[in-house]
Amino acid sequence: MSPSTSLTLDSSLALPTSPHKIPQLGFGVYQSPPSTCITSCLTALHAGYRHIDTAQYYANETQVGQAVSQFCQKSSHSRQDIYLTTKILSPADTEEATYTKIVESVRKLDTRGHEGYVDLFLIHSPNGGMEARRMMWMALERAKKEGLVRAIGVSNYGVGHIEEIKSFGAATFPPAVNQVELHPWCQQEECVRYCVKEGIVLEAYCPLVRNQRAEDPTLKRVVERCGKSAGQVLLRWSLQKGWVPLPKSDTESRIKANADLYGWELGKEDMEALDGLDQGAKGAIVQAVDNGS
Repeated sequence: MSPSTSLTLDSSLALPTSPHKIPQLGFGVYQSPPSTCITSCLTALHAGYRHIDTAQYYANETQVGQAVSQFCQKSSHSRQDIYLTTKILSPADTEEATYTKIVESVRKLDTRGHEGYVDLFLIHSPNGGMEARRMMWMALERAKKEGLVRAIGVSNYGVGHIEEIKSFGAATFPPAVNQVELHPWCQQEECVRYCVKEGIVLEAYCPLVRNQRAEDPTLKRVVERCGKSAGQVLLRWSLQKGWVPLPKSDTESRIKANADLYGWELGKEDMEALDGLDQGAKGAIVQAVDNGS
């Protein structure tokens, strides 16, 4: 995607194997404790975010669901206006029990009972082994077929892990999304090229590098030229790459600032300067994908 001032807070991306689009800016709630998660989500929703990303592992799906319900009750918005993503980290003992874990997440996130659904459900990690990956994928396919989930995808998957899905006899390929660590210091070029070729949307977690690179000289030069914060520059870079960044904060001012990314753009020189910071797998602060099988 080329730089464009036509990007707005309402911008969305088409997904493969789904008629529904995904909002291009998401709000992450990793390590947002239950006591503050509802407040943070409401702040984000009132600031214009329409996409919230959680996971079973985060232990705050219930609070995300409560925040969305409260927001819809007190505004002109409906559940259909909010895009909800969650993830399953590991299967249960059987495919049926794994499916039950998925249903439980849907019920937590969409409080409307049997009308409820989740927009996107991901396998959180490939690390459990092939049988675990197969069991989770097939359970997700069932949930999608039954209307509990609108799109299914993966996280932290390399090329080999994604290709493996074909061997499951899967009805859904490619996955709608691959959520991986992406920022200027960890650009995961092989995985990104593959996903672009397959039409898989890339979601960028840790897009702000947990503020660990705020003093990088190249980033500081871009920040000075733009008159924006380091966080805003990093998020705008991700948007202009055509990715879905997922900034996380429990601080009201930062939540709002992280959505103030529109009406300006990074020029070609600034994009190239940030592109030049890539350190490959060494630049990861969480996990670079394994592109082997």
